Amino acid sequence: MAVPALTKTHPVADELAQLLFEGADRERVHGAWRRLVSGKEFAYRPGLPPEERTALSYERLRLLNDAAGDPVELAADPYRLAGLHEWTGPVDGGLTTLASIHYNLFLGSVLDHDGGRDRDLSAFTSLRRTGTFLCTELEHGNDVASMETVAVFDRATGGFHLTTPTPGARKFMPNTSLTGGPKTAVVAARLVVDGEDQGTFLFLTPLSDESGHLPGVRVRPLPQRTGTPVDHCLTSFDRVWLPREALLEAEHGRLGADGTLASSLGNRRKRLLRSINRVTMGKLCMSAGTLGMSRAALTIAVRYAHSRFLAGPKAGDRIPLAAHRSHHGRLLHALATAYAMTFLHRSLVSRFAVHAEEDRAEMEREVAVAKGWITWQARAITTECRERCGAQGLFPANGLADLPLNIEGGITAEGDNLVIWVKAASEMVFGHQGVRAGESGDPEGRELTELPFLRDLLAEAERIWQDRARTALREGPSGDPVGRWNATSDAALEMVSAHARLQAADAFLAAAARAEDPRAGFLMRSLCRLFLLRQLGEHTGDLLAEGRLTPDHVRALPKTVDTLVGELAPHLMTLVDAFDLPAEVLSGIPIASGGSVGADEGWDESEDGWEEAEVGAGVGAGVSVRV
Repeated sequence: MAVPALTKTHPVADELAQLLFEGADRERVHGAWRRLVSGKEFAYRPGLPPEERTALSYERLRLLNDAAGDPVELAADPYRLAGLHEWTGPVDGGLTTLASIHYNLFLGSVLDHDGGRDRDLSAFTSLRRTGTFLCTELEHGNDVASMETVAVFDRATGGFHLTTPTPGARKFMPNTSLTGGPKTAVVAARLVVDGEDQGTFLFLTPLSDESGHLPGVRVRPLPQRTGTPVDHCLTSFDRVWLPREALLEAEHGRLGADGTLASSLGNRRKRLLRSINRVTMGKLCMSAGTLGMSRAALTIAVRYAHSRFLAGPKAGDRIPLAAHRSHHGRLLHALATAYAMTFLHRSLVSRFAVHAEEDRAEMEREVAVAKGWITWQARAITTECRERCGAQGLFPANGLADLPLNIEGGITAEGDNLVIWVKAASEMVFGHQGVRAGESGDPEGRELTELPFLRDLLAEAERIWQDRARTALREGPSGDPVGRWNATSDAALEMVSAHARLQAADAFLAAAARAEDPRAGFLMRSLCRLFLLRQLGEHTGDLLAEGRLTPDHVRALPKTVDTLVGELAPHLMTLVDAFDLPAEVLSGIPIASGGSVGADEGWDESEDGWEEAEVGAGVGAGVSVRV
């Protein structure tokens, strides 16, 4: 079997790519970022210490800014902002973090408040100053409502004194070092007027200039964390004076000249949530970055599976890894999930871009649920792909080793997954209406190949767990709110999990219906069927007990899945070609381009078979080693 070509020509892959990447809007949303990561400046660079890797991410941020067009328009465009994360995620996790903070959390927050576009933003749009976002505190992570940082209104000057009152109130792990040049932050702090806490608002706060950190700004680097390095720090403030215009105001809170706060919201918690509203878009950004990593991992693993040969059943035979069901089956299940993740994300970005104010709460919940599911699936997929590439997957040059570690950051950023799912679960137990009993119909005569039947079964699984959660909450110990929730939470979280997968299935089915080429439609429907069958596997007992499946269905499930995997196996390359990873990126990854780390480097047929050599590009260019 020949090494797979590095360019995509199959028309079915072309149509699948159109379905995956926004259709007619593909070039506007994805084109600039795809071309950007194709450049030599984004190629893997071996041997860099953490400080240099961080500095490189800031250098690349400037290249990204040059490609962004108008950064203000980018910050206001959820489609392009999410697309940025999809393409940078696989090549530089640190850059993805920096871009997410600068364009979404920092610049987006400024723009979302009064007069955002009227401010002079040129220092930030040109990256003369990099923006960062300071919200989480050392002792206040998911409970940001308890943050202690204060901005005290000074009537004499009309400004504010920004102060960190306790060690636990230090802002935890923003990128506030001097690496990358001068920086300005949006800082979340309690607005205090005449000793009265008015709630948490955002304050535009310069942190450093060309000479170092500004007076009163104290920054301490944190130890190196896992994944691609970023200059994470602890940051505190000692009565840093800020002018009146530093306060970011909007309808949820405006401070009058006399110190009176006018607000459209009746309590401090709502003001906080509105102030940090950009974290919802941040969840979409984090999900997008891990989506890109998943698709890249699958592309690498599938290409390696077709170019890595091993002994066949007959003497002298050599067959590719991809020939084995134990290998390609796992990759196909991961592929089905990656397609479902992508279509779910597309549907949510589209809904987020046009949602009305009255839909805000539901939209925020759906984005949080999807973020948890997508990032958890991304970790599983990249880990699977790394394992399927054996020892070669352990070398960062092969593009896989760093991905699961970088995804860990996405799982925690913008709200720890379990915490945001617990919040969603508490709202959905009684605040969400799923499928009602009887809507799934009589299972007799239904086939496991019927997509509407499989979809309804998954909806029924969501209903089952919601009913269990409702019962547990009603029957929980009275007078003990924590005890009642503890009795409810497991079932409620299973409900959320089923809901996320059902939303993904619906988005997948809608995308499959848009396929025009019959061959592309066949692959989409088959892959969606595989996804649904995999999701239903853990619910067969409940569905059987509820009369939604028959014993024959349960017995037939393994064979149905195996048959479907066999039908899809010949199309593995087409399915990953649709991910459209640039040839320039793939050519720099040895196992994605028919090679491997260590292959033929320095071998010269001399007496001992070894020589001093220059390691090839993409593995360790320019480094003289004994190979």
